Amino acid sequence: MLKKCLVALLALLTVCGLVAAALVSPWYWGAAVPLLLAVVVAVHDLVQRRHSVLRNYPLLGHLRFALEALRPELQQYFIERNYDGRPFDRDTRSIVYERAKGTAAEEPFGTELDLYQAGSEYLTPSMAPRAVPDGPPRVRIGGPDCRHPYDMALLNVSAMSFGSLSANAVLALNTGAQLGGFAHDTGEGGLSEYHLQPGGDLVWEIGTGYFGCRTDDGGFDERQFADKAAHEQVKCVSLKISQGAKPGIGGVLPAAKVNAEIARVRGVPQGETVISPPFHRVYGTPRELVRFLGRMRELADGKPVGFKLCVGSRREFLAVCKAMLAEGTAPDFIIVDGAEGGTGAAPLEFADNVGLPLGEGLMTVHNALVGVGLRDQIRVGASGKVATGSDLVKRLLQGADYTNSARAMMFAIGCIQAQRCHTNTCPVGVATQDERRGRAVDVDDKSRRVHRYQQATVKSALQIMAAMGVDDPRGLRPHMLLQRVDPNTVRSYAELHTWLTPGQLLASVPDNWATDWQAADPDRFTP
Repeated sequence: MLKKCLVALLALLTVCGLVAAALVSPWYWGAAVPLLLAVVVAVHDLVQRRHSVLRNYPLLGHLRFALEALRPELQQYFIERNYDGRPFDRDTRSIVYERAKGTAAEEPFGTELDLYQAGSEYLTPSMAPRAVPDGPPRVRIGGPDCRHPYDMALLNVSAMSFGSLSANAVLALNTGAQLGGFAHDTGEGGLSEYHLQPGGDLVWEIGTGYFGCRTDDGGFDERQFADKAAHEQVKCVSLKISQGAKPGIGGVLPAAKVNAEIARVRGVPQGETVISPPFHRVYGTPRELVRFLGRMRELADGKPVGFKLCVGSRREFLAVCKAMLAEGTAPDFIIVDGAEGGTGAAPLEFADNVGLPLGEGLMTVHNALVGVGLRDQIRVGASGKVATGSDLVKRLLQGADYTNSARAMMFAIGCIQAQRCHTNTCPVGVATQDERRGRAVDVDDKSRRVHRYQQATVKSALQIMAAMGVDDPRGLRPHMLLQRVDPNTVRSYAELHTWLTPGQLLASVPDNWATDWQAADPDRFTP
């Protein structure tokens, strides 16, 4: 009854407004037209069947949808504190923005964090700090089968595809990499002109869709791969097994997004839906994976070859390690992607529940390689929420040799964490294929920001290491990272986790690794 009365009242007011506009003064049209529109909307709300709220609360129910649309902005700008925003808090975003702009990234009056909260982590300063090195160290990537090793920076641009990012965003990232002498991972969307034009070093990533080296039926094309891997800017090649945001599932690129440019870069038909399966065609067992990586290295003329994964089953990774030993060959690098990774839009259940976080994944891979005696020849990269110098140092302590960053690099070129990456409506033109929006990214300015951010973050990491009494990343040890496990207890990572010694899995397997080691089979993946 109340709903009908409201609509009747609006209708009466509308009629009065229309009569007044016709007989008294045309100024009444200013009231009559909005009232008429309100009546039309209210009647539509009453008869539509999709939204129960609108049927019960015509016109007023739209306020609920308006507030839902504004909620992320209200949360970010007015509600969240400096240190508790997600996925990246305001303090982290601010330090990236400030370093990218070249302004002072310092805060007065002490930390806002509760250092006595369980889970808090602390790096240990030394009573005898070292001088900060004059230049940042590099990490040599290239095992015994590699003929063209590459010296990787401590912080690089992580995998983000052209198609997910705009053309100007890719140009800005690669130009920044060229200015700073660090690497840019292409993502699995193919090797585009926007990756190649600026001249920055590239890690070419190949996913399950084999974009850029794809046969007509979606398989791996060796000839196309060899031709593109020979490009001077391609310094390394990475096979993507899984990514942190959505390990174990593929992807669908709708036909509407497959324009002529995307089709050319990815090697797919224009205007047709493209499916990336969750699995690779080129291998089905750990042994086949290791052999295929060796074949990729041959096709790439001896350039470093590796793979990227979000770690899940420890026994499956151990099976790959056994396959490396059995085949007498190994990848030159492995990139560990944490479950907290997020540049790929994913179902919430996967983002929240599937895969190991970066810390656990890194320690699993590092210890497995140490335990089978292969750690010295395989370099380990870390990607997943690496944004600050302290993040970088912690990942090195947990087993990485170098790090990659995706979302922080997006912040450096203007991302505001609007979380609309999958809608093609990115408000700053970073994660979109809308040319009008993409023009907002000024390549010249944003590339310098990428360079400054990377340079300042690596410098911060070196300053932290120097304060810890370390002048080379290889001097970092697990006991230098502490974690508060309860309000009264602090333990080092050396105490909290098992750290294998070189070759230990081949000689005397620790009890907490024995079950997985025995179950690991180089001829099949066993979850």
